[in-house]
Amino acid sequence: MSAQHSAAPSVSASPTPTRLHIVTGKGGTGKTTVAAALALALADEGKRTLLVEVEGRGGIAQLFESEALPYEERKIAVAPGGGDVHALAIDPELALLDYLDMFYKLGRAGRALKKLGAIDFATTIAPGLRDVLLTGKACEAVRRKGASGGRAYDAVVMDAPPTGRITRFLNVNDEVAGLARFGPIHNQAQAVMRVLKSAETAVHLVTLLEEMPVQETVDGVAELRAAGLPVGAVVVNMLRPAVLDEAAVRIATGTAERGHRTAVAKALSQAGLGGARRGGHAERLVEPLLEQAREHAERVALERRERAEIEGLDLPTYELELQGDGIEVGGLYRLANSLREQGIAGVQREGGR
Repeated sequence: MSAQHSAAPSVSASPTPTRLHIVTGKGGTGKTTVAAALALALADEGKRTLLVEVEGRGGIAQLFESEALPYEERKIAVAPGGGDVHALAIDPELALLDYLDMFYKLGRAGRALKKLGAIDFATTIAPGLRDVLLTGKACEAVRRKGASGGRAYDAVVMDAPPTGRITRFLNVNDEVAGLARFGPIHNQAQAVMRVLKSAETAVHLVTLLEEMPVQETVDGVAELRAAGLPVGAVVVNMLRPAVLDEAAVRIATGTAERGHRTAVAKALSQAGLGGARRGGHAERLVEPLLEQAREHAERVALERRERAEIEGLDLPTYELELQGDGIEVGGLYRLANSLREQGIAGVQREGGR
């Protein structure tokens, strides 16, 4: 396993555990997969985690090969250590009904509004309202007490919107609290922001070692920090194994001298791939092999540059290997095990108190 973990000195060693893990990333980086693996990792040793979906894409159900998630918390997996993973797909309309019933005791009147289409109208014309409801429901799960009086969940993992809009998504309650100066809406918005900016919350960013995802990660971290939102860790996903050693990379990135070509042809011949004479089968394989080696060496060099950019963020960094074409449940458990081995469960937000 080629995973590595680098801890940043600026990240607090506070004893306050991270209980709300918000996972974001550029589209295509596998943020939903990482969120699901993280929920499994955090459920180790008998703990309970809740995996929350807010975008309505059904990605969590697909990963766990289950039916589409209803608007209710449902157990979808058991971690190797005996912990439980529950999942919830938040429906903004139903969340608004919960909100109306909780704060205004509308009950049947709220359901009547839904039948009239008023709920759908409200959440459609006011995108910010949708974000308030989505973040509010996740934060309610973080604060909720169980039957024994302790927390209902040891950790909540949110599969959040992409990096490009994560700051606005999380900061919307600050805007709402500023617009509604008093009353239940103001109080609810402030309560949500207290959770989102607390030492219990961390926003993790998923990236690939490619130029655009890394740049979006760098920009996302800057925006989160500027907004005072808690940055957690960077997860480098889909790492491909290195197949050439340092000497081979240096040769591949340089000009293929005649001596190198002859040595490759000889090695191919010794492997039973034809004679090394000019025009032989082994000789014809040399150029395609050297071209593949050059492409691999260029990728290695690019990944090194992008890794240096990530290291410049001064954040804990975790790495996950590519699982091949697609991801299945077994692959999720392997990723969860890798995250546990790297110690991501103990990550703290920047400046945590």
